[in-house]
Amino acid sequence: MQSKYKIRLLRANLLAAAVALALWTPATPPAAALVLWLSVGWLLITALMLDFSHRRSRGLPWQLVPGVLLVALIAAAPERHSILIWAWAAMLMLPQNNWVAAFHLSAALVSSVMVAPQLEKPEFILLLCCLLVLGLLALSRAQQLIDMNGSIRQRLRLIPGLNLWAGEQLLRDIAREQTRCEREGIHAEVFILHVKRHQLWPTAQKLCELTHDFENVYRLSSTTLVTLLLARSPKEAAQRRSLLLADLPDNITSEYLELIDIEPATLSVCEMSKLPTERVRETI
Repeated sequence: MQSKYKIRLLRANLLAAAVALALWTPATPPAAALVLWLSVGWLLITALMLDFSHRRSRGLPWQLVPGVLLVALIAAAPERHSILIWAWAAMLMLPQNNWVAAFHLSAALVSSVMVAPQLEKPEFILLLCCLLVLGLLALSRAQQLIDMNGSIRQRLRLIPGLNLWAGEQLLRDIAREQTRCEREGIHAEVFILHVKRHQLWPTAQKLCELTHDFENVYRLSSTTLVTLLLARSPKEAAQRRSLLLADLPDNITSEYLELIDIEPATLSVCEMSKLPTERVRETI
């Protein structure tokens, strides 16, 4: 399957940047050469390991790494790397946490102070003004991307090709399914599964395979999955729950609620993910 996320193009750009930095290393001071080779290594490792994944790292934001490398490059040889001061505009354009953006803003100001001895006073003032304007424009663009990506994650599938959705979509689907069940006389249940963190994605994929195409699966948190089960009667729904649980890991805990008993106007994703649980074999 061709990558719809342009991974090959991004990998090529990272490799090209690594080659460009490697060609910049000859005749550089030892400290600057060390930082350059660290940057080359990071770019190569990132390019080789790059792949689309629905998993997100829970460690430090990755934007810190290029930020630290950039300020280190300028600090190691400001007279040689002063041109890199303009790269801070690109760094600030990346979607990032507020504290990471504050770090990058501070690092950009420190970098401008480092290159100040290479400039005349009017040139330094012009540099600060241009850097400030570009930084504000970059932060504005980054906020637009954060808002846009947030809305996309709430309405699109979490994994391409699987019927797995964000928890916000569940709240919208509950009201629609309640109306349909009342109209067609269908019994529906909200089936909640609590899993270990490392089991979330394999279990989600398995649950998508076991349910019907018209039954969505939702990720409420890093340990909670939900699916809407449709059946002709409560007895048939119980049988379906038993069949689903038989094919899932034994250490999963579960809870179910009849869809008609839920009030979507007063329910939140957080509240649903914290519902009391029982052992799987005791629930059924």
